[in-house]
Amino acid sequence: MLTIDPKEISLTQMQHYLQSAVTPRPIAFASTVDKEGRINLSPFSFFNVFGTNPPLLVFSPSRRVRDNSTKHTLENVLEVQQVVINIVNYAMVQQASLASTEYAKGVNEFIKAGFTEAPSVKVAPPRVAEAPVAMECQVLQVVPTGNEGGAGNLILCEVIYMHIREEILDADGRIDPFKLDAVARLGGDWYCRVQGDSIFKVPKPVDRLGIGVDAIPPMIRYSHFLTGNDLGLLGNIEKLPDATECQQYRLRAGIHQVLQKGTNAAHQHAHLLLTHGKVQEAWMMLLLAHHG
Repeated sequence: MLTIDPKEISLTQMQHYLQSAVTPRPIAFASTVDKEGRINLSPFSFFNVFGTNPPLLVFSPSRRVRDNSTKHTLENVLEVQQVVINIVNYAMVQQASLASTEYAKGVNEFIKAGFTEAPSVKVAPPRVAEAPVAMECQVLQVVPTGNEGGAGNLILCEVIYMHIREEILDADGRIDPFKLDAVARLGGDWYCRVQGDSIFKVPKPVDRLGIGVDAIPPMIRYSHFLTGNDLGLLGNIEKLPDATECQQYRLRAGIHQVLQKGTNAAHQHAHLLLTHGKVQEAWMMLLLAHHG
């Protein structure tokens, strides 16, 4: 395994490793204005949500590694403590990337990148009309993490107004990730589209107490056919199926034939069941294979 001491490599190398390892990162497409009202628009992937009460976003326009200069977005929020965080989707990602070009101060990236300025309700910076979601924010605090190149500047923003395009909502009025079609940053020039097979569900153990991987019998836990993800699913069940449930499962079409082939076949079949989220059935298959 490659081991790295950040103090023994260049900032450029460290930046590459961090940005390539900590992925995918959501993109804060930030629109700001300076004290003269000049508009700036720029994307930042050091970004996330950090609270709901108050609704808090944090993004970081880092100091440039090559020359330790600061970005216009940071300079603007120090003058006018407001920002609109626009969410970038696939339909606008190339334009958003173009807006990251280091144009001279005072150049409007809305115009350069071909975006439409939409007036905000509670803040001075305009929002991106093409964005599926836009959040008007009051800047609460700017926290510099250093004075050298590569240092971050954490901009803590409270969301005070939000715009969501109705076409990205599902029947329950929630944001549908497939309709949102968001993009995220990876390392280098790589991006990730949050669409298709990249979207999947993981059942959260928030309303139950899973038995845990340590409670899985060793002959199952150390199977050559079950993956770490399989074990996570098996350990997330509250209680094992009882003998009656297992015997009823044995009567299903094809189950007896699988069991006749031995434990390896049963483990392979359980793996397939787990791949389709059928945790209870996988447990019954495994228990039958070992306890009959």
